[in-house]
Amino acid sequence: MLLVDPGVFIGTAADLNDRQTLSSAAVTHILSVDCVDPAPLLPADSGLHSKWINVLDEVASDLLSHMDDCFLYIREAVDGGHAALVHCQAGRSRSATIVTAYLMKRHHLCFTEAYSRLKSIKPDVQVNKGFEEQLCLYEAMKCAVDTSSPLYKQYRLTKITEKYPELQQVPREVFAVDPAHSSSSEVSYRCRKCRRTLFRDSSILSHPVGEGASAFGHKKSSNLTGDVQCTSYFIEPVQWMEEALLGVMDGQLLCPKCRSKLGSFSWCGDQCSCGRWVTPSFQLHRNRVDEIRQLNIQK
Repeated sequence: MLLVDPGVFIGTAADLNDRQTLSSAAVTHILSVDCVDPAPLLPADSGLHSKWINVLDEVASDLLSHMDDCFLYIREAVDGGHAALVHCQAGRSRSATIVTAYLMKRHHLCFTEAYSRLKSIKPDVQVNKGFEEQLCLYEAMKCAVDTSSPLYKQYRLTKITEKYPELQQVPREVFAVDPAHSSSSEVSYRCRKCRRTLFRDSSILSHPVGEGASAFGHKKSSNLTGDVQCTSYFIEPVQWMEEALLGVMDGQLLCPKCRSKLGSFSWCGDQCSCGRWVTPSFQLHRNRVDEIRQLNIQK
């Protein structure tokens, strides 16, 4: 195992058998980022605290959701004057991802800086592409996993698409609360035809503007200009959509009250009118909904 930062070591599963080295390094916390239960290697009388993140070293695996918890666990050991060992099987990808995230948050580093620092100590680390994207997203969220962030919501939906390709099961927590059944001062959006509330401002998943007409070159359309605007709202799934989404990859989104067509969805993604490809996509056409803002009237 190698010392990466004061009180923080990175290593392999084999390091759990080296009790003498662990003791000499004042390691009290073991963070296992692996698909193999480390318990058999850690006898109950060892006096070591342990935390297990059960995850495969695959592009589709989710480590982003665990980064804040892992940071707190490692910091608990460091702030207590002890040390933590972060390991996976080979000490190259999963553990390297968590240690990089720790360095980013602890020292206010960007992904490139933190990862370069780790590689200078352990040159053989090589996080997979999926974990690298998650670290970049962690940086974009200022090293804090904010589940209300549009960035995180889009990430979570993408992971669901990868994990449930047949979509026979979609976790209920993915669906935003139906605004028609709750009150809020937030900006809301209603069906233009029947005035039923459909979603709130916090459900909008914004995306970078695409390349405009050039993105539709394969369609050979002659009426596209270079300045193509977004004509739809791309949002997170809302509870009233649940029945329509289960078991199918794409389809129409209809108003739950008047059944007028509002837009469409596709777990494989769809192209916005601005040219940007959004995956997965849940889009409601702007000309089918009205934005409602509450007025603050002072007496």
